[in-house]
Amino acid sequence: MTMSLAQQVLSGNRRAIARLITLVENEDPAARQALAALYPHTGRAHIVGVTGAPGTGKSTLVNELAKAYRQRGKTVGIVAVDPTSPFSGGALLGDRVRMQELSGDPGVFIRSMATRGSLGGLAWATSDVVKVLDVAGYQTIFVETVGAGQSEVEIAEAAHTTIVVTTPGLGDEIQAIKAGILEIADIFAVNKADLEGADRAVAVLRMMLDLDPRPRNWRPPILKTVALRGEGVEPLIEAIEEHGAHLLASGQRRQRERERARGELMDILRHELMRGLLAGVDQAEIEALVERVVERQMDPFTAARALLEKEVRYGGG
Repeated sequence: MTMSLAQQVLSGNRRAIARLITLVENEDPAARQALAALYPHTGRAHIVGVTGAPGTGKSTLVNELAKAYRQRGKTVGIVAVDPTSPFSGGALLGDRVRMQELSGDPGVFIRSMATRGSLGGLAWATSDVVKVLDVAGYQTIFVETVGAGQSEVEIAEAAHTTIVVTTPGLGDEIQAIKAGILEIADIFAVNKADLEGADRAVAVLRMMLDLDPRPRNWRPPILKTVALRGEGVEPLIEAIEEHGAHLLASGQRRQRERERARGELMDILRHELMRGLLAGVDQAEIEALVERVVERQMDPFTAARALLEKEVRYGGG
């Protein structure tokens, strides 16, 4: 069944793609087998990350970019990550609502995902979902992050090209300094540029780039867009394509692939080691340690070490 599913995904079968993505999100063992079989076919798509603070219009901009790419005859995958409620565990997958007009296009595949507690603006399974869309033949894959504002740098490892979306009047130029956004941006999009302060936002970003002491072989362009009217989308696509060509010509695409592989490997190791540790520890023991920490009888680090040493001594060998 797994090989059959993998073959169907390779052929672009939308039902099979959706099924495999669901298996990925549920951490089903069948997904691991299918992804292992499909992995040699990955690496063809241009992965474009879209990040920025909430309210900057990321979803609307991605929607317009996807429409423009389709007019150019290119297939588009969209992975839109929404936050999970810390109380119910559910998520309002609003990006799928905003992109309804694309849903009937066979050349576009949209998947909304909940973070399910993952930090860094991405869901745990995001990279695997991107692989599925890659092998299914989608040429450009947009990954839209949660937009928490302070922990978006993870997208720089997941994407070839990272677009940072800002908006006049939200203090995003200061946000860029605080969140390290300046370091991860390959392209800046000042969206809602019809609002007052757009020119100032562009000037501040330009000044920040001028003051950046690090050597650069690519200077991030700063483009103004009005996504609601589709304005500035074509120049933004040109910048995306130019950056993709630059990565190939300079050899940086391979370097980014290496960094992404290293980051993914370390994430998987942390995930699997934690799962293995917790599988060997009784929940009652954890609760007893939590109680001791709450009562100030033991500090959290010592409590964690106690669990680790128990696992090494009795469980993990």
